Amino acid sequence: MLSERQETILNIVKDQSPITGQHIAAQLHVTRAALRSDLAILTMLGLIDARPKLGYFFTGNKEKDLLARIITNIRVESCLSQPVIVGEHTSAYDAVIAMFTEDVGTVFVGTDNILAGVVSRKDLLKTALGNNDLKALPVRMVMTPSSKLIYVEPQEQALVAAQRLMEYEVDCLPVVHVLDRDEEDRKELQIVGRISKTNITRLFVECGLGRRS
Repeated sequence: MLSERQETILNIVKDQSPITGQHIAAQLHVTRAALRSDLAILTMLGLIDARPKLGYFFTGNKEKDLLARIITNIRVESCLSQPVIVGEHTSAYDAVIAMFTEDVGTVFVGTDNILAGVVSRKDLLKTALGNNDLKALPVRMVMTPSSKLIYVEPQEQALVAAQRLMEYEVDCLPVVHVLDRDEEDRKELQIVGRISKTNITRLFVECGLGRRS
């Protein structure tokens, strides 16, 4: 969303273009320097443009169209985080330690970056409430296996990842490369990252602040 002053500047340019920054500033009763950041944001968003010796002019683009274009152009690979991976023979207790040490809500299980499954805080909490000995219980006994996982690939749109997070009501998705199928015709998933609700929130803020284009 544009600020009130940015909306005013946009309307001035729309009605009076081409118009210099000095003339815009005079109409708003501020200095040209005071408008530098506002003009920069409007130019970066593609709502206005500038030509030497002429000034600013309206491009005809709409803010909502530009925002939609920015969002749909963002790929998962540009906003993912590093995955936290534990081995299949790791105990559920050590998975809990990894989760809290790395401050994540989801731990991935695998060997040589080939995804075997996922364990969430909820999985571990249910196991603990069942009076199980977490130190003796392998994490593979409580994980969701890769065959049942929802995932996203690096080249997919971040918007698609956000939709899957909402649709399946999960906090995090593994980002994977889909490799050749194994002997039992199962897909092998090579994990390269994770994307969570926190990543999507950070992306939303960056778009709002004009840090994505």
